[in-house]
Amino acid sequence: MRFAQSISRLPRPYSTDIAAEVSDLAPYATGDVKRLLEGAIGSSPYLYSLLGKEAAWLEGALEDPSAALGDIRTVLRETGARDLPGALRQAKRRVALLTALADLGGVWPLGEVTGSLTQFADLCTDVALKACVGQEIARGKLPGASEEDITTAGGLVCLAMGKMGAGELNYSSDIDLICLFDESRYDRDDYLDARSSLIRATRRAMAMLSDLTGEGYVFRTDLRLRPDPSVTPVCLSMEAAERYYESLGRTWERAAYIKARPAAGDVSAGDEFLRTLRPFVWRKHLDFAAIQDAHDMRLKIREHKGFGSHWQPEGHNIKLGRGGIREIEFFTQTRQLIAGGRDADLRMRETVPALAALASKDWIPSEVCAKLTDHYRAHRDLEHRIQMVHDAQTHDLPRTEEGLARVAGLLGVSVDEMRDDIRARVEEVHALTEGFFAPDAVAPETETETEVVFDRAIIDRWPTYAALRSERALAIFERLKPDLLARLQRAAKPEEALVALDGFLAGLPAGVQLFSLFESNPQILDLLSDIVSTAPALARYISRNSSVFDAVIGGAFFADWPGQEALRQGLSEALGFEPDYERKLDLARRWAKEWHFRIGVHHLRGLITAEAAGGQYSDLAEAVVAAIWPEVASKFAEKHGPIPGRGAMVLGMGSLGAGRLNSTSDLDLIAIYDADGVDYSEGRKPLAARAYYARLTQALVTALTAPMAEGKLYEVDMRLRPSGTQGPVATSWQSFTSYQQEQAWTWEHLALTRARAIAGTESLIADVEGFRAELLAYPSDAPKIKADVQEMRDRIASAKSPDGPLDAKIGAGRMQDIELLSQAAALVGGSAKRSVSEGFQSGVAIGWLDAASCTDLEEAYRLCWRIQVASKLLSENPLDPETIGAGGQSFLARETEVNDMAALQSALRDKTQRAAAIISRVLAS
Repeated sequence: MRFAQSISRLPRPYSTDIAAEVSDLAPYATGDVKRLLEGAIGSSPYLYSLLGKEAAWLEGALEDPSAALGDIRTVLRETGARDLPGALRQAKRRVALLTALADLGGVWPLGEVTGSLTQFADLCTDVALKACVGQEIARGKLPGASEEDITTAGGLVCLAMGKMGAGELNYSSDIDLICLFDESRYDRDDYLDARSSLIRATRRAMAMLSDLTGEGYVFRTDLRLRPDPSVTPVCLSMEAAERYYESLGRTWERAAYIKARPAAGDVSAGDEFLRTLRPFVWRKHLDFAAIQDAHDMRLKIREHKGFGSHWQPEGHNIKLGRGGIREIEFFTQTRQLIAGGRDADLRMRETVPALAALASKDWIPSEVCAKLTDHYRAHRDLEHRIQMVHDAQTHDLPRTEEGLARVAGLLGVSVDEMRDDIRARVEEVHALTEGFFAPDAVAPETETETEVVFDRAIIDRWPTYAALRSERALAIFERLKPDLLARLQRAAKPEEALVALDGFLAGLPAGVQLFSLFESNPQILDLLSDIVSTAPALARYISRNSSVFDAVIGGAFFADWPGQEALRQGLSEALGFEPDYERKLDLARRWAKEWHFRIGVHHLRGLITAEAAGGQYSDLAEAVVAAIWPEVASKFAEKHGPIPGRGAMVLGMGSLGAGRLNSTSDLDLIAIYDADGVDYSEGRKPLAARAYYARLTQALVTALTAPMAEGKLYEVDMRLRPSGTQGPVATSWQSFTSYQQEQAWTWEHLALTRARAIAGTESLIADVEGFRAELLAYPSDAPKIKADVQEMRDRIASAKSPDGPLDAKIGAGRMQDIELLSQAAALVGGSAKRSVSEGFQSGVAIGWLDAASCTDLEEAYRLCWRIQVASKLLSENPLDPETIGAGGQSFLARETEVNDMAALQSALRDKTQRAAAIISRVLAS
């Protein structure tokens, strides 16, 4: 026997007299099979009764269990509606007997046991449902339906919930179902008749499964997980269910839908319904508020069921009691709810694989995963044996010695061994999970010190802010406040830090989610304290975009920079999973803000230099444009047809082209297209090629700049295109080349020295870059370029003056002035290289600069750049040493390698004066 060869453990009989009957009931059983049957029926009256009825069938089933189960499935599929109730009950007896023996003998692992039970439940539900819908169709009660509609149950689907949905059904489990129908299959005038018919079919199908007859029952069914079960029918439309979850759905219902699975009826319609429910179940931000919701549910269960805080074996509920199955499931599901909206890999129905996924993503330690997995499997084994004794839907350990002895016998151990093992397991499960669910378990610090240090008027007005008006948000914040104020006390100037925190709190639209995140991740409070103590502008940013904190704990926040190509690929993949265009744009905004925040935090904490930050901001912008461009083109093509001709490309200009942005930089872009002789697009609404590319370019600008739910991506400036604001938004390849060769001003050729392709058609990108290099290599009129650059300097000086003593951009010898000289040197030297430093090297090559001048210019530019990048983090206004606070001054001093603000102003003045003198000398020579 194949079965006999796989037996790896044996139960022990409680009643040796009953065990002895195996010889009469199953004379074919020998060896381990006989001992398995003796232990099973000697400890379980239920299995004794099953063997009495199905012993003859069992003989063949043990030869090939898989074939036996396959035969059962075939018989049920072929049985008519009249004979189906009896056939289902006979099948239940056989599946229950074979599964119990495979479980008790260790022939099947836990997953195969629960999977077998679940597959049988799916089958029974499906055949019962279709039989009853078929009866409605035969009677002409389901409008517009024919016999062909039986295969999809007329659009009716049973969603399996709980353990059935997860494929983890226990031995004597109820089956939790939500029954829905696809109302779109029926004409509006037929809706009420169809609804009534499908409600009748649902009731009859559930009765066919759950009614207790002389042959027993199949499955007890529970439909109470449906929306508002006290007032809704047993079957309701998908549209009504969707409206309920969108407006009234609660956290426990979100958790329930983690395991939801279409199990019977119209499975395709069920899959589509679950897709529409994804935004309800899986929040786009990390959802730490779910921890408190789950904790509250645990407390309610304990209070309602009367479970005490201490474990004792008699009567202990292995499912809902202390350290039980539900604790592990809540722990797992809550973690899934927290992070599953951001990481689809965590959206698993099964508990053990979900624990493994959480561990692989560092949401739980690997040792916690291993321990909980082991305890979960042991708890489920115990649960099955408790239920096998009398086929009772119970999770309570027996209260009598006889009952405990029967369960221990099915486990193959003594009662004392069972007691000790269960006690150790429930205590460890409780210890591993309780801290996660009890955020207020740690006693808060007192406020005695903070009351002396801080302005109470500021603290006392916090409850009036929008983020703290709900009782729940205020309660969480009150637990956080002592620790947060204690951290602010350690700032260089606590009073300034408090004012900055006040501004942060005032800007928050809501608080529960963010405060829950802080409470569950105290290390985030350190980061928040740093930000509000140092960078008020960044604090204001995160108060409006608090979801960016998700990135700190949702991934490798402090890992090395991945680079532009990896960023582009990552965003492109994420956009590919989102079918809706507007949601794509919001996703891109959310994604970009997280990376943008990461760069700012790394810079603020000294993990990267200002130069590295500039490159990273540029990488991010390029990745966003490159990933958004094909999405815009695809959406545009739906209406106006595919791109006519060879296509288009996007040229990054200015700081983006040079690969160096700051945190608030606009994007300077030019769009170039090549219609390649094609006059019109081919689509539902064809456009002339020129209009097509102009509107496509405008669609790209809108995709980047439109204020949506997640804000904007970037501001876009297209004034560097040929003819400036007077020229077309998109320039044809032919027009671009002829304009640059024949009409462009010196400043336009200067701008071209920093141009870089960032998105679009590869062949056109290659042509544009080749043309750019060729044009720049063409001999230039050096005297004219010098004169034009000096004129530009004069015009800038007359139009603008430095905005404060630390304006690093505008003014003689500062960033813009130095960049002009570098671009002029690159243009005269015929260099296609883009950086300021490479422009200086061209200046040396053509005799404009010597090594000492290059060093002076490099030092001035480096200092200006560091001030510029730091200033954008510290303030949205011109940088003023008197208003950036002690934290800001300390950050700026560290970045620029000076001791204080006076030294910084002196260094900036000295270095820029030397740079200005060099620039004036070069241009005048």
